[in-house]
Amino acid sequence: MLLAGGAYAQSPADSARLDALQREIAAQTERLEGLKRLLAEQEGELDRLRGALDEQRLDTTRAKGREAARSDALTQVPLANVTLAQSVLPESAVAQAAPTQDPMPPAPEPQPDPAVAQQPVGRAPESDTRPPEIAQIFEQPGVLTPPGKFVLEPSLEFDYSANGRVALVGFTIIPAILIGLIDVRQIKATTAIATLTGRYGVSKRFELEAQVPYVYSYTDTISREIFTGTAVDNVFESSGHGLGDIELTARYQINQGGPDRPFWVGWLRYKSRTGKDLFEVVTDCVTRCVANATGTGLPLELPTGSGFESLQPGVTWLYPSDPVVFFGSFSYLHNFERSDVSRTVLGGVEEPIGDVKAGDIIGFNLGMGLALNEKAAISLGYDQSTVGRTQQNGEDAPGSVRVVLGTLLLGGSYRFNDRVSLNVALGVGVTRDTPDMTLTARVPISF
Repeated sequence: MLLAGGAYAQSPADSARLDALQREIAAQTERLEGLKRLLAEQEGELDRLRGALDEQRLDTTRAKGREAARSDALTQVPLANVTLAQSVLPESAVAQAAPTQDPMPPAPEPQPDPAVAQQPVGRAPESDTRPPEIAQIFEQPGVLTPPGKFVLEPSLEFDYSANGRVALVGFTIIPAILIGLIDVRQIKATTAIATLTGRYGVSKRFELEAQVPYVYSYTDTISREIFTGTAVDNVFESSGHGLGDIELTARYQINQGGPDRPFWVGWLRYKSRTGKDLFEVVTDCVTRCVANATGTGLPLELPTGSGFESLQPGVTWLYPSDPVVFFGSFSYLHNFERSDVSRTVLGGVEEPIGDVKAGDIIGFNLGMGLALNEKAAISLGYDQSTVGRTQQNGEDAPGSVRVVLGTLLLGGSYRFNDRVSLNVALGVGVTRDTPDMTLTARVPISF
């Protein structure tokens, strides 16, 4: 009975210990639930970090000239966050959660690559929101200049054409001025354009550009004068050189693209008429060209400008799709009308022509670029422009027709270092009115 009484006396203490154990188990259960929630949050953060790294990997596989090893090293950064949930709780709490088992030895912390800048915990690495760079083959580049950076780009363009009509980079010989005066058999034109281009990145999505061209052109015209009674073709030579039409362009990146999401860049270009135009050079006519059989009707000096101010809005798109980048643009060029235009003939006589408006131009192009390695890339594309009819005194000029200019382009780029690269593009005309061959070399230099 004494033993039974002693056991009965100890039962309240045992009950208290059981209650304490139950409270401790409930507390540990609550801690475990907190750990589960924290782990779930860290898994979501890890998925977000992986998505950001996908954009960086895509940026590295393009022709942006970054080291491929840097992309591999960057993939190690988010893996260090896997142990974040283990590091936020003390070891004593983990030991209390499982008092009957031996504690697990702590996992060794991964050693980050010293070449890679450590990212703050819980923050995704900043992804590059700029479009991927490609080998430039069109006149309008796709990638914008980084903010605060300046790019100086000297370039040289060489064009050769053997056609009855010449249209070279904004230069147009208006048919209405020559129709009825000569019978042109063929025109062999050679043009070299040296251009100095400057681009400045105002912000991450906005840049300004200015172009100053210097033009040299040489033309051999195989023709004969009318009403001369001869069947022999004559060769008329003419040349011209000087400042071309200065251009100003503003570009703005409309959206933030990425892998399998297109980039859209809108731009607006203004072309002046600083170059000498067709109305300023002396034309080979005696007294007048209209209804006059004397002279060839050809300019004795070639113009270096189009003679018309123009405004050209457009939009460029780039679509990254590993391992290539598709790109293209749409544009519309409007030429402003000139009033009371006169042309100079032999003897310094001014012959009035009236109001003249060059035809507007609708253009589009498309292509694809492929990075061969971290320094070299190639591009292939097609460019087409449709030139409207020239108007004289509010009506279509006699003999003026719509012209389609189509060019097949192949280009490549090579990055020498972080500041200097080389772009070369070859264009082949696929329509009769397009220059037979266009070769362009650009050397962008970053500051």
